[in-house]
Amino acid sequence: MKDLLRLLKDGNKPSLLAGTVNAAIAVLKAIAYILTGNVAMFAETMHSLGDAANQFFVYIGSALSKKAPTPNFPNGFGRVVNLVCLGAVIIVGIMSYEAVKEGWHHILNPTETKGLLINLGVLGLATLLEFFVLLKASKEIAHETGNDLSGMKAFLYSITHLNKAKPATKLVFMEDMVATIGGLLAFIAVLIAHFIGFLAAEGIASMLIGFMMFYVVGRVFLENARGAIGETDEEMLNHIAQIIAEDPDIKDIQKVEVIKEGEYLHVEVIAEVDPTQTVAYIDDVRDRLMALVLKQKGVREALISFDEDDGIKTWQGVNELTMSEEARKKLPENKK
Repeated sequence: MKDLLRLLKDGNKPSLLAGTVNAAIAVLKAIAYILTGNVAMFAETMHSLGDAANQFFVYIGSALSKKAPTPNFPNGFGRVVNLVCLGAVIIVGIMSYEAVKEGWHHILNPTETKGLLINLGVLGLATLLEFFVLLKASKEIAHETGNDLSGMKAFLYSITHLNKAKPATKLVFMEDMVATIGGLLAFIAVLIAHFIGFLAAEGIASMLIGFMMFYVVGRVFLENARGAIGETDEEMLNHIAQIIAEDPDIKDIQKVEVIKEGEYLHVEVIAEVDPTQTVAYIDDVRDRLMALVLKQKGVREALISFDEDDGIKTWQGVNELTMSEEARKKLPENKK
């Protein structure tokens, strides 16, 4: 029990905050829907319920992913967070379908809803709370990428650096971005339906919210599927290869692998060294390189092995055939 509590303490904090806030928001929206029958409010209730369940699962998954390796699982539990995210998007997918279905039904059979002040009050409060969580997630993304930003600066920074965020934080950011936009859409739809009389606006808003949720489902599924299988971090691969290649005792590099294990990186290197050196000397080289590699951001495990120098140059820098153009632009200049 103590181990579980210790792991939960290290779980992704933005996920826990977002889950708690969304659970409270879902209760408020459900009450408003029961009182008014507003279909846009129904979509928002489904959205908040899905987000709350999703984010609690992600929080637990991010905590369990930090569990130390065991004899039965020597590679650790880093990919648990990816597997949890894959399961969580199923919940969001179901809620998305319900929101779209209910919205379409309302467009075909529009009905007038009451309780304008209740709907606007709940939607306004919920949108502000969602935006607050969004800013918290933005600050966490900035922190994870080595920047001390907050408020709108962190939000704008997170939009352009979202791919560098941890899976759990990225999911929270995307869900609360959609939730904030969805809240605004629902708020506008309620105003249009009440003052203009275009009752189908609420149904249209419900469908738009559902489609945005489907977008999050698709993107999160693809990203975490790659993480669960084991995706190469090409930028860090090149960085670590350069560090190894710059060591004066390294003659060549046969292999470098940098695999994402949930929030962390697993590094494997096979390098060539002078065969005339003693085992003790080579062991010191390994210790030096291990300490250097493990200092790199996100690296938790490293395996460095050696082979004798065969006189044939193998490593030429970044693998140009597998490196994307976008990733290549982010890298420091290669040493050839």
